[in-house]
Amino acid sequence: MTDFKVRDRSLDISQPIVMGILNATPDSFSDGGKYLNEERAMDQIRRMIQEGAKIIDIGGESTRPGSEPVTEEEEMERVIPIIKEAIKEFPKTIFSIDTTKYGVAKESLKAGVHIINDVSGLKKEPQFAQLCAEYQAGYVLMHSQGDPKTMQKNPVYSDVIGEINHFFSEGIKRLKSSGVKSIMIDPGIGFGKTLEHNIKIIQNLKQFDRAGIPLLVGVSRKSMIGQLLDGRASEGRLAGTIALHYHTLLMGAKILRVHDVREALDSIKIFQNLSV
Repeated sequence: MTDFKVRDRSLDISQPIVMGILNATPDSFSDGGKYLNEERAMDQIRRMIQEGAKIIDIGGESTRPGSEPVTEEEEMERVIPIIKEAIKEFPKTIFSIDTTKYGVAKESLKAGVHIINDVSGLKKEPQFAQLCAEYQAGYVLMHSQGDPKTMQKNPVYSDVIGEINHFFSEGIKRLKSSGVKSIMIDPGIGFGKTLEHNIKIIQNLKQFDRAGIPLLVGVSRKSMIGQLLDGRASEGRLAGTIALHYHTLLMGAKILRVHDVREALDSIKIFQNLSV
């Protein structure tokens, strides 16, 4: 599969691409508070697109470990004005909405968003399947255990790779039976996983390979990098992020979800030239 079709767009994934993160939140772990202002959010979106991001992922509720949920109304107030302005300025760019709420997703799709990125993997809102089918939108099926507030308290698996694979199989079946044609899968690094779980997932990414369904990986500046680098704070995790990005590319990742677009694309360019 080289084309990933979302609504009226066709995304070439014959080579790895970058999804740039825009957190319109006050409390995200890496850039909380930076892009609550619409003007600053738009500046960041422009920068990421200029640097080469093919998808911009906009979220209005933090999913960092321990974060508090926000109301649907507040989340919409944070993201919908940015989405409308961004789609108007960049009509050829693909946008995704990072949400678990039906109302936020529907309003975002009505505003022109192309993909729903759901960290709950249909658990919180099963109707996302029908919603994506209705709009011919793409869907990111992400694995998580628990919810952001409690997910890191004591995550336990008998077989983390097997359980994630089972989750993907069931979720893909449900999405396809609802008429969703464009699906990405994300193993959910850091979402209800210990450091050991995260390492095992990254070591075994090839086991999640499914024909025609691209693998999305989000490791950018995550706490596992800080743990591996002796407690390094998020602003000091860029080199570790790049190292992890390169490894995930070797293991079959097709979409890198990142804060640092230029640096992620540098990894992809080196990877492409060495893989010829």
